[in-house]
Amino acid sequence: MATVTIGLPKETKQGERRVALTPSAVALAIQHGHRVLVQVDAGRGAGFDDTAYDTAGAKLVDDPAEVWGADVVVKVKEPQPAEQEHFRSDLTLFAYLHLAAEPDLTDALVASGTRAYAFETLTDRHGLPLLAPMSEIAGRAAAIVGAAQLSSASGGSGTLMGGAAGVPPAKAVVIGLGVAGTMAARGLRGLDAHVTGVDIDLQRLYEHHLDGTVDATQISEPELVGGHVREADLVIGAALVPGARAPVVVSEEQVASMRPGSVIVDLAIDQGGCVATARPTSLAGPTYVEHEVVHYCVTNVPGQFPRTASAALSAAVAPRLLQLADDVAAGRAGTDDESPRLAGALNVASGALAHPAVADAFPQHPRSDTP
Repeated sequence: MATVTIGLPKETKQGERRVALTPSAVALAIQHGHRVLVQVDAGRGAGFDDTAYDTAGAKLVDDPAEVWGADVVVKVKEPQPAEQEHFRSDLTLFAYLHLAAEPDLTDALVASGTRAYAFETLTDRHGLPLLAPMSEIAGRAAAIVGAAQLSSASGGSGTLMGGAAGVPPAKAVVIGLGVAGTMAARGLRGLDAHVTGVDIDLQRLYEHHLDGTVDATQISEPELVGGHVREADLVIGAALVPGARAPVVVSEEQVASMRPGSVIVDLAIDQGGCVATARPTSLAGPTYVEHEVVHYCVTNVPGQFPRTASAALSAAVAPRLLQLADDVAAGRAGTDDESPRLAGALNVASGALAHPAVADAFPQHPRSDTP
């Protein structure tokens, strides 16, 4: 098997401190016969210093262009505008891309001919194995963030999640009970809030009703959802359609009906958001107020917990990265002979869109039949 050079750049998105591979994962790639370039300080924000990567056998480099010159570049967040100048036709990129909500990035990948694989669309019999670890962390964080934003010091209504003797608990609505929504609901229940779970899947609602994840369940129908949103102190949006823009489940009219000081946390913002009034924010400026409702729409929520998030992400990514590197070395990447372990991950190849949901979002671009 030919040696493939893997590049691990330092993240450049505002507030992003995660790293895609821990030193132990880098050591595994090197033991597998590949060469790894790590940008200086790439792991420092997550608690992994350069010495650990050097000990693992990586080559440390200062110049991001040298890292991006690798055969395969693996990173956490979607490439920022300054990173897109490194795109080229013989580059394979492996990262969270969220292309349906990123038209400029999609244009750049198509124009460059870069072969791009997305963590969030890779599928197996269990679901979305590279999205799940970050969804778990985002969901846990959403409960914490939502409770904090409800404090009057943060501009919220001053409502305590669990209430007090003689005072009912806060009402929380979680829209979408996948991994992120389920973890958010569990966290809110742990804070003694009253939690209503909303989903389109009646079987999922049945299961969560029986296991006590939520206090109440609601099938996702606009008028019924609107009634719960109107009474909510906190709404957490976690609706997901893999690869596609998130469906808008909460309308602007419904947001306007909420009490002043209520809070919305839209975890679907990476895919465009499932609340009509949601727009992307950063960890430097995480909130804004619209219709007297506090909106928290940070696009990299797990980045606040980089040590935990990086370790969880690296454990999930490393085996798939090794498979991708093997496919690149053998000339199988982006072809019908590609490993089934990468199913659904290929989003862009040879100047065309290879994932059906992404292709549907951008009909102006060529569409590929490659799986």
